[in-house]
Amino acid sequence: MAVDLVIDVDNTPGALAAVAAAISDAGVNIAAATCIGPGERAELHILVPHAGAAKHLLGISNLAVSREREVVVVDVEDRPGVLADLTRRIARAGIDLDLVYVATRNRVVFGAGDLAGLRAALDVVG
Repeated sequence: MAVDLVIDVDNTPGALAAVAAAISDAGVNIAAATCIGPGERAELHILVPHAGAAKHLLGISNLAVSREREVVVVDVEDRPGVLADLTRRIARAGIDLDLVYVATRNRVVFGAGDLAGLRAALDVVG
């Protein structure tokens, strides 16, 4: 099961570095990350292979996970049009996406309220 962890941080220089260091210092790899927040606060989304370990390490570093949710991660080819093709399939299935970001090793992370429908639209077993 892939889990998106959300950490609310001050939108200041070094905030992302603190999160990345807390996770990497324990040997946990960050498979994907995106940060949203043009104001004083930012919302950092990370995908890690071991969510429990990452949450524990972040807590020790006083960097709490504010939300977590299951997401769908899809392996893709690195070519033009892949995202368009995938999102057309999702749209045809009537699924409303609320999260999309790119992960390492040519993967795309998708979030939606209807995970079963999202998996079905993408032919993902899970």
